[in-house]
Amino acid sequence: MRLIYRLALCFALAAVALSASAQQPSAQQPSAVTITPSADAAAPHNWTNEQILTCPVSDCWQLAGKNEATFFDIIQQLAAISAQARGLTLPDNAEAGRRAGEYIKAKAKSDHRQLLYAIVDASVRRVGTRPPTAPAN
Repeated sequence: MRLIYRLALCFALAAVALSASAQQPSAQQPSAVTITPSADAAAPHNWTNEQILTCPVSDCWQLAGKNEATFFDIIQQLAAISAQARGLTLPDNAEAGRRAGEYIKAKAKSDHRQLLYAIVDASVRRVGTRPPTAPAN
C-alpha cells in the first residue's frame, strides 16, 4: 500500500480503535501477546495470519496491545491479504484511503464483534481495482 493510503486509513482507524477499547468489558483481560508498537509493516509481530483472520474488531484491538500503530499494522496486513486473494490493486490516492477508512470505521463501530477481516475485505473490494490485462496475441 502506498503512503497516502496508509495515512488516510490510519487517521480514520484511530477512532475505531479507541471506541473498541472503550466498549471492552472490564472482566476481559488484555492479550498476553507482546507486540512491538510500530507502523512498519516489515517489523516482526507476534500474531499469525490465522489469528488476525479470525479475530473480531475488539480482539484485534487487544491483540495489538491497544496501540493504534500496531492495530493499523493488523489492518494493513489484512488489506494486503484481501487484495492479493482477490487479485486487486489498491489505488495510490488519498480519496480512496479516506473512503476505505470511513467504511472500516463505520462498520467496526456498528459491531465490535464482527470479524475485522470481513470489514477490511469489504473495504478493499470497494476501493480496489483490477490490474489491466495484457492483450492476447
